Amino acid sequence: MIFLKRKNKYIPVVALTLLLISLSACANGGQPEESLQSPTPPPQTKSPSTSPDVTPLPTEQKVEDKTSPASVNPTGEVVVTFHYEKQPGSASNQYAIWVEDLDDNYINTLFATNWTSDGGFASRPDSIALWVVKSEIASMPDYYVDAISGATPRTSGSQSYSWNLKDINGDTVPPGEYKVFVEGTLRRKNYVLYTAVVTIGDAPDAVDADAEFVYEASDRQAALTSDSPENAMIGAVTVSFVPAAEN
Repeated sequence: MIFLKRKNKYIPVVALTLLLISLSACANGGQPEESLQSPTPPPQTKSPSTSPDVTPLPTEQKVEDKTSPASVNPTGEVVVTFHYEKQPGSASNQYAIWVEDLDDNYINTLFATNWTSDGGFASRPDSIALWVVKSEIASMPDYYVDAISGATPRTSGSQSYSWNLKDINGDTVPPGEYKVFVEGTLRRKNYVLYTAVVTIGDAPDAVDADAEFVYEASDRQAALTSDSPENAMIGAVTVSFVPAAEN
């Protein structure tokens, strides 16, 4: 132990040394100076970052081809055939053939006898009356009437009419199902209506039309019956689609 001499008194140096250490610890937050030194952190190695939520961008993107063969307008024609039996007397022998879509929208007329289409519907409203209303022939221009009308056949025999798949505006219709009608005025208010649904597309199609006979009396004509000879005016109707490749 070391003693410090002061005025004939010896003060132990140990006490002074402890006091200095205590004061130094207070000044450093109660820790010895050596304890304040932070150890050097060990070197860190980086690992590759992986995230399951991140999807890498593709190097190429495919463009969807929306072109479908079904969207291409068909080519070919629809042919309507039947046997015509010329009737004696007046108020008969008038008929029309036309096309509608499945929503009953008028598409075009293949043929109409010119007596009615040229204005006869005004003097005889019963003449192919369904077609007159559907085609709105009364408001059609003369060039259209001329294009779709023709003379009543002079003699009995097989008749054939074709449709080039054009609508009333001259545009080719898209592929699908279409209704074909043949209306014949048997005698005044008595008439027959044939209806067939034909499919227009890549393959040929042939359909036998269904017949509906309507018998009604008028002031000049008694109602016909199923035995009336006028029923033979338009025989069985066949509607066929013939693709262009088979024409």
